Amino acid sequence: MHRITYNISLFLLIMSLNSCNKTISEKIIFADNVIVAHRGAWKSNNLPQNSIASLKQAITLGCTGSEFDVRMTLDNVLIVIHDAEYQGLEIEESTYVELSKFKLSNGETLPTLKEYINAAMQDNTTTGLVCEIKPSKVEERNIIIAENVLKLVKKLKAENYIKAYISFNYSILKRILEIDSAAKTQYLDGSKSPEDLKKDKISGLNYSVSKLKNRPDWIASAKQHNLVLNAWTANTNEDIDWLLANEFDYITTDEPELVLKKLKSNSTQDTN
Repeated sequence: MHRITYNISLFLLIMSLNSCNKTISEKIIFADNVIVAHRGAWKSNNLPQNSIASLKQAITLGCTGSEFDVRMTLDNVLIVIHDAEYQGLEIEESTYVELSKFKLSNGETLPTLKEYINAAMQDNTTTGLVCEIKPSKVEERNIIIAENVLKLVKKLKAENYIKAYISFNYSILKRILEIDSAAKTQYLDGSKSPEDLKKDKISGLNYSVSKLKNRPDWIASAKQHNLVLNAWTANTNEDIDWLLANEFDYITTDEPELVLKKLKSNSTQDTN
């Protein structure tokens, strides 16, 4: 009797482990739309930006991507946060223990990148991660951050969930490509031409809407060079409509619901 119970328990344990492995290794198929929720889908439900709750909302909406920001603490913990300071503490000069004492407005603990990625891999088959690596004020530290992010992604077996790495710092993107030549990268600063990006094997440009409106020739050039076209941060009807009319691959927005509504409306018109 005890042996039967033991065998059943062992069987259930193996099945549980196999189930977990299947979930982790499952290949994600990104949603077929242009919507990248900027710092998650936070606005409609008044959620904290860059929170796990805003990430989950982006997944619920079916966005093709959810953008978030990564910084590194004094004790080299990768965390998901936009600003260089949090609750009056400078991120790079504070430990994670010090920072995590202060909860987000919805009660969440300030998420580590590990926690954030793990959350993204649960019950998600459509929404990719658009990982913005924030530059450090210490140039040498930028390379360390880039290397540590890629090490963690590999350790978590989360490569398939990363839609793109993006940054305002060019050396960060180049280091990422040195480590993983297949990584998708997008430059944010707006100072490089499509020709320059193509030469350095950067996957795409992700420039401000205003920059691209002033340089419409770069849109045509990006398409000619098969670069991904993304733009931030498009929140008005005018900007969203302009990006859709110019057939951008992605639209980074604080208003994912608005873009989704427009896409559905356009789809309905096309079928009539």
